[in-house]
Amino acid sequence: MDQAQSLTPTITFDDFLKVDIRVGRIVAADPFPQARKPAFKLTIDFGPEIGAKRSSAQITVNHTIEDLIGSLVLAVVNFPPRQIGPFMSEVLTLGVPDANGDVMLIRPDRDVPVGGRVY
Repeated sequence: MDQAQSLTPTITFDDFLKVDIRVGRIVAADPFPQARKPAFKLTIDFGPEIGAKRSSAQITVNHTIEDLIGSLVLAVVNFPPRQIGPFMSEVLTLGVPDANGDVMLIRPDRDVPVGGRVY
């Protein structure tokens, strides 16, 4: 499949604005042994406007719990919560596949204030 065939349908800028992507800081990361695929349970602080939210993330190949604590990540904060086994995931933490198809988190390369919106 070539690049043009793999793209999703074109959307408007107004459609893009409906997706609220914010930067947050991981304040807790724990193993999630009940997940079907290896995952971590993350608690992410998005600042005073949004607060702390939880996320399940299948990022165990490229990230360790120690590496995650204190790091900045991007997440969609306006999806409805999703039940992942016994865990309620409140935000979608964003990543991209590496060469093997394993998830690498999308992170700002400099320190920025939590809660900032992607535009």
